[in-house]
Amino acid sequence: MPPVTKDLRFLSACFLLVLYTGLFQPAAAQSYFTPDNWIDRLNLTGPLPEKLLATRTAVFHDYTLTEKELLVAQEYFQRSGIDAVAYFDLDMLMAGNDITRAFGNYLLKREFSNLVFIEKDSIRYRITITVFNGKETVLDGKQSAWSVTNSNLTEALKTLYRTSSSGLKKLNLLINDQPETGLTVNPILGKRNEFFAMDLKVDPLAVPKFGDEALDKELEQIFKDNYTLKYKMTEPGVSEKDLRKQGSLYVLCIVRTRGSVAKELLGYEVKPGETALVSVAYPGPQQELRNIPSDEIVYKIYFKHIDSGNVFLGTKWDADTTWQQALLNQLRGMKAELRLN
Repeated sequence: MPPVTKDLRFLSACFLLVLYTGLFQPAAAQSYFTPDNWIDRLNLTGPLPEKLLATRTAVFHDYTLTEKELLVAQEYFQRSGIDAVAYFDLDMLMAGNDITRAFGNYLLKREFSNLVFIEKDSIRYRITITVFNGKETVLDGKQSAWSVTNSNLTEALKTLYRTSSSGLKKLNLLINDQPETGLTVNPILGKRNEFFAMDLKVDPLAVPKFGDEALDKELEQIFKDNYTLKYKMTEPGVSEKDLRKQGSLYVLCIVRTRGSVAKELLGYEVKPGETALVSVAYPGPQQELRNIPSDEIVYKIYFKHIDSGNVFLGTKWDADTTWQQALLNQLRGMKAELRLN
């Protein structure tokens, strides 16, 4: 049976595959995006984790799952003996390098051992269960995972219940009745700043390449045309520690996810029920305001000071629907704000 994918993923997956030079690299390595089909890259023919019914589990679910569906999932997890302690939106996990690292640290500190991924599209659900690798990457490429697909969520959960009951020893006894939702993580290690870094006037910036010749040329041309300060194009996959050794003090970072999620993860206020987000854009030298649906995938650019972890987001929310325009928004906004030539 073909894997479950979101309708829009068919349009974006091929594009995103070339943006990433190695799935589940160390979180300190600079690779911008994880492909939308990253779950498919696991070995989905494996068994359930051996200690699934004796250790803690985190659940990452499609954001379109209803409250009723989450309650049904928690009910079956409880019956099975799966201690599903925390629930997160699935598209948070691989939204960006710093985001994945933050989740890895969160899972490690709270002693999670297992991960459940619940996907949903217009016709099917897929439940995938694997172990947490105990690292900032959260997962290793092609690691073993158990998976079931069904057009009915309850039927998929029943399959999970039967499989776990027949092969695993149940030691988890005190399991929550209600799913713990609305959780998030803080990906910013240092200070969060809603302005541009003045030090970039003298300190060099690392601009990691995508690893695709055409995209790298486009990236370099945007910087050549719009950034008059010191910068260096660096190879994909180079760790921040090594970027620092090479003389860079700042690094370019990108978050890619739904607009409302990007704002939440980066510490912006998100109003309940907000259906559109106002973003400042620079299609040319002059800025304009754009209304972007809050559930649309956007890109948000920011700069990070490598040593301190301080993040500089710019003075205005300037996410956009392509990485190229999001980058132009940040660079042109910075040029105007700092009055650069």
